[in-house]
Amino acid sequence: MFRLIAGIFLGWALGSNDAANIFGTAVATRMVKFWTAAILTSVFVILGAVLEGAGGMETLGSLSSQTVNSAFITSLAAALTVTLMTYFKLPVSTSQAIVGAIIGAGIVRQSIDFSPLGKIVLAWVLTPIGAMVVAFLLYIILGWGVERTIKDVVTLDKVLKMGLILAGIYGAYALGANNVANVTGVFVKSGMITVFQGALLGGLGIASGVLTYSKNVMMTVGKGITELLPFSALVAVLAEATTVYIYARIGIPVSTSQAIVGAVMGIGLIKGMNYLNKNTIKNILFGWLGTPTIAGIISLLLTLIF
Repeated sequence: MFRLIAGIFLGWALGSNDAANIFGTAVATRMVKFWTAAILTSVFVILGAVLEGAGGMETLGSLSSQTVNSAFITSLAAALTVTLMTYFKLPVSTSQAIVGAIIGAGIVRQSIDFSPLGKIVLAWVLTPIGAMVVAFLLYIILGWGVERTIKDVVTLDKVLKMGLILAGIYGAYALGANNVANVTGVFVKSGMITVFQGALLGGLGIASGVLTYSKNVMMTVGKGITELLPFSALVAVLAEATTVYIYARIGIPVSTSQAIVGAVMGIGLIKGMNYLNKNTIKNILFGWLGTPTIAGIISLLLTLIF
């Protein structure tokens, strides 16, 4: 059972990186305190994982057969990759990390099935695009509604703060439902634990990362791409949560990082291209391209060694 430590480690890495995608914009705009955001994220990540986390496990499980040892190596490789990216304050895709690691180990073991990979990669491409479109539409529709119904600044501030909290809760639930498969799906596939045990342990692992090491990446997402006002932050989180939850229902683990960056870019396009920090976007794109590659190489090497 000690091999499950790698899964918990990956959950911690996911939580420390991806919590930024849930409340990063709210914390950066000072509408929600960090610890409020961290506690709410932790609670609802666990709920999402336990209640709706099974679908993604089936999708990841179809990529390759797993033994207890291969599950350990795959999770460790993905965790090391995400931790490295988190150290450099880059929001990256844990989904890409685990898929890259599965492929790396699967190549050595000659047990990889590339047929499910097409829909997974397509989802990676469509996630930021979909979030961008949703954010664009929400910004226009909600902006029109707010302008017509709320005239008092104090009332608007209260509404936006409550909206950010509710949207963050929704986003945390969607994160747990969609991404817990990345954390313990390979252990479920190996037969080491049940789906429920995998969902619970994965959710707890993600929560531990949120509570201990998530603040730095929150600042990158919240301020590094474009400066967001509270209303824009609300739109970004709603767009991200909606996009990720749709994929959770479909059963394909996707990147909350890609979703939130797509949403923020959608808002930035409305406000003007000059509002987007192009250097930050380049760094994030590097993280997206490098994540599956690095995870795959580490996993391949670890499999050869062990």
